[in-house]
Amino acid sequence: MKHPVHWAALALSFNALVWGLAWWPFRALKEAGLHPLWATALIYALGVLCLLALRPGAWRHLRAHPGLWWLVLAAGGTNVGFNWALTIEDVVRVVLLFYLMPAWTLMLAWWLLGERPTGAGLLRLGLALGGVVVVLLVPGQGWPVPSSLGDALAIFGGFSFALTNVLLRQQTHTPETGRMLAMFIGGAVLPGAVALVGGLQGWVTGLPAPQLGWLSLALGLAVMFLSGNVALQYGAARLAAGTTALLLLSEIVFASVSSVLLGASELGWRTVLGGALILAAAVWAALEGEQASAAPDDLPHKS
Repeated sequence: MKHPVHWAALALSFNALVWGLAWWPFRALKEAGLHPLWATALIYALGVLCLLALRPGAWRHLRAHPGLWWLVLAAGGTNVGFNWALTIEDVVRVVLLFYLMPAWTLMLAWWLLGERPTGAGLLRLGLALGGVVVVLLVPGQGWPVPSSLGDALAIFGGFSFALTNVLLRQQTHTPETGRMLAMFIGGAVLPGAVALVGGLQGWVTGLPAPQLGWLSLALGLAVMFLSGNVALQYGAARLAAGTTALLLLSEIVFASVSSVLLGASELGWRTVLGGALILAAAVWAALEGEQASAAPDDLPHKS
């Protein structure tokens, strides 16, 4: 029989696998006519219903702790940015730009929590930003800024994810069920609202008529996300924060290998070099989190 630590490591690896392969069902749903924003809203709405079925009193936590509504917005922004970007941009590029989040966490923790960055933290910030410059820089086109909607969404998603992590730490006095419900509500409401506005403006396709194909795929993705969340809660509760962060970084490997093999990504030298810098900064942050359980820029994890 495996040791509980081994089961925890496998659980976290499973969570990373779910998110590392999420690009494929989101793209398949888009091809079936279901925009990723609508897919995200439906999946997290199912999560809200499941959570309320198990913990019907969770609504009271949102009324008692208004600060959780900021968590709703941050978690919603994470899903709007990341899930949409996966369907319109090179998958490896999206994941790398999203994993700039330790740099955002460093700055947000300084602003919202009063945690002054260490010298090592500032070095990691420079390393990560240098990687982003390499990924985004196009010779002859001036400043290295997002050149597509996908780039902008990936960076926005990573920033929102970092904000989610900081808010979770700021709201540690609130019940865990309330925080989880806030994140699930955010994943349902904000993507649905953006999809609705986008549909009215003509840049998001409307919700298609129910069909067995996309409904079954969406349901399967919802089950995978819920299973991944259960695995995350199990593993993160039994391993150090730094170990958890390192294992979750395997999402980059799963996403990169699967997307390259299936033709959804191309690995140019800029992507490889910039990605190595970003990944090095993330691993460095995770290793420091292994040594100090309250490190200010530990990697967060998806709900």
